[in-house]
This record gives sequence, C-alpha cells and structure tokens, in this order.
Amino acid sequence: MSNTVLEKNPEIKRSKILEALETEDLKLEFNDVLDNEMVLNMGPQHPATHGVLRLLLSLDGETVKKCVPELGYLHRGYEKLAENSSYHEFIPHTDRLDYLQPMHNNVAYAMAVEKLIGIEVPERGQFIRTIIAELARIQAHLLAMGALLIDIGAITPFLWVIREREKILDLYDLIAGARFTTSYTRIGGVAQDISEEALSQIKKFVKEFPAYLRECRDLVERNKIFIVRTENIGYLSPEMCIELGLTGPLTRAAGFDNDLRKDNPYLIYDRLQFDIPVYTESDCLARYYVRAEEMVQSVRILEQCLDKMPQGATNALDAKKVLPSKEKIYTKMEELIHDFMLINFGINPPKLESYSAIESSKGELGFYIISDGSGHPFRLKIRSPSFSNLQGLAPMMKDCMISDTVVIIGGVDPVMGEADK
Repeated sequence: MSNTVLEKNPEIKRSKILEALETEDLKLEFNDVLDNEMVLNMGPQHPATHGVLRLLLSLDGETVKKCVPELGYLHRGYEKLAENSSYHEFIPHTDRLDYLQPMHNNVAYAMAVEKLIGIEVPERGQFIRTIIAELARIQAHLLAMGALLIDIGAITPFLWVIREREKILDLYDLIAGARFTTSYTRIGGVAQDISEEALSQIKKFVKEFPAYLRECRDLVERNKIFIVRTENIGYLSPEMCIELGLTGPLTRAAGFDNDLRKDNPYLIYDRLQFDIPVYTESDCLARYYVRAEEMVQSVRILEQCLDKMPQGATNALDAKKVLPSKEKIYTKMEELIHDFMLINFGINPPKLESYSAIESSKGELGFYIISDGSGHPFRLKIRSPSFSNLQGLAPMMKDCMISDTVVIIGGVDPVMGEADK
C-alpha cells in the first residue's frame, strides 16, 4: 500500500503519508521502505564472483555501506578426504585447490610430507620444482591480470594474456603429459625427469615473454579508464592487513616486503637473485603492479634455473617412501611390490606434526599434517591464501560504489577451489 501511495504521489511529504496510514504495521512497512538501506545479493552466479562467492551488500543508493562475503558454495571437503587417502593418493586432489596453479599446490603438499618423513629431494629435482613453481606463478598472475581487466571492460589485453598462458599450458604438456591437472610432483621428487625438448621450449618462452608482457602493460597502463577505475579503489590499511592475516600481493601492495622465498627460503631460492616488488598505496592499482612486476622477477628466476640446471637423479633414493619409476614397476618385481604397498597402505611416517608453507601466487600456502603412524594423515589442514585474503573484502568495500565491487574482487584475485577446499 505504501509503495503504491509513493508511486502515485511522489511529491507528498512523508508526514502526510504516515497520517493517512491506518495501522501500525503499515507504518513499519513504510518506514522500512523509506529509511532502511537496500540489501543486494551479489552472486554467487555473478561472473565476477567466480561463480561460487556470494556478497551480501548493504547499499545507500549506489554506495556500499557494508559487505558480508559468504563462502562455502564450492565446499568439497578436501581436508577430510585426506584422512581417508594415503599420502600419495592425495596428490591429485591438490591440483584442484587453486586450479590456476596446480603445480604450485603439488610442490607445497609434497614438501610438507617430506618434512614429516624426513627425506630430501636431490638437487636436480629441486631445480625442476622451482621451474614449475615459477611457471605456475606466471600462469596464475596472467589470469589474475586478465580477469581484472575484463571485469573493467578491456577485452583485448585479456585475450593477449590468455595467449601467453596457453604457452605455459603447452609447456606443462611437455613436462608432465597434461596441460591442466598435472599431478606432476611426487613425494621425494617429481613424476619424471624434464626432457631436453621441454627445457628448450622453456628457454624460448623465457626469451620471448618479457616483450609480450611489456606490450600488454603498455596498452593497459597508459589507459586513463583503467587508472581511474583502480587507483584509490579498495584501500586497506597496513594494520588491517596484519589483523586479517593477509599475505601475498595484497600485503606487498601495502608496503610489506614479506615473501617466503626470501624470509624462509625453500627449494633453491636462497641461491637465486631476484627482487620483491613492493608498493605502498594498498589499492587495486598497486596490487596490479605487484603482480605485473612479480612476473618479471619470475622470468629472472627461470633464467637462472635454466643456466644452473645440474645433472643427476630427480627423486630421493628411498624405496620404502618414494614411488619407483613406471619403467621399473612394469619390469621388476621388487619395484612392483613397493609401488603396491605405498599406494595401498601408505608411507607410515612417525607420530609427528609438521607444517610447511610456500609463497604461492596469492600468498602463503601451507599444509599442516598430524600423523598417527598410519598410512594416511590423522588430520590435514590447508592454510589457503585465498580464504584469508577474502576476509579483506568487507573493509575494502566499505563506502565504495557498486561498480567498484567487481574491481576489488579482481584485485584480491581469489580462487574459490582453495578458499572453500
């Protein structure tokens, strides 16, 4: 009734309308229409919310007064699945966490198990892991850049970054025999040695990629629309970054030079020369610059790895803990028995706890494992950076415009596969 009165008589004063209403219930209904902020459900089907992120927005006109992110639409229970899988069987599940950087996830999980059982990967295996991890970082940052740009409305650079990302997926095909969900890392090493053809193609990519990246950045960073849509949007104070437990490009865009590759070196990062891009503006534009500069540094890392690549074994020599090669499984009885026992009954590590983390493209990706001595984890907890970083959406979106919400989400760069696990 109150809405009808308003539509027919928009010029009538509120006090006169209230006098015309007869019941207290109608007064309350009308007060809600006039006084209360509008509530908007954004997603989870919205393309900018990655299909499975729901934002509950409280609006005052076009201004977001409050944001409540709701997760869980993609929950698959991977942490509980780990409790019913042997340590080797869980490796393919890690591909499906942050599915934009599957090889990075493989490396992080394998390192956590290796720390638990006390084995060390040979030098060549560590070089290979570093190479695939940095390729994964570039792959993920390319799509983060492209998703942010297409959310703003820039289609051409999105197609350009996808073109470069496809080249990395082709490299994965040469390295692991699969383009997307590779399951390439193994506990104690990698599934197979990297071929000379793959190394040659990686060198070719590393040589050509900087020019393509520069071309894309020149197109984007000189565009006034892009600057206006990202500068001073989604600001988050350094204190709030610490309070919410954010990591990765979000904190480096807020002035922190934290990076586990430098702060707690793993693999061979302590032997390599590279810089940590840091900005202080803590807005969407700064986060874009951090990711763009990190790709430049990843190219530096890849060049050094390719120049220093040693010869030798790629897997640790421990038949009771490390899977034998397929060639030996198919030709030797001893290796066939080891493979059967490891896959079906597990490694049986000591009753210990371990936590190992790497610097993924989105921040600190860690695996916390509790072993009860059996062939599968008693408990496994995944410290996923997307889950932590999404906590920053609420303060970032306070007093922003509705049109800025998709830009802020793109600046956070969440992947719901690891946020919901």
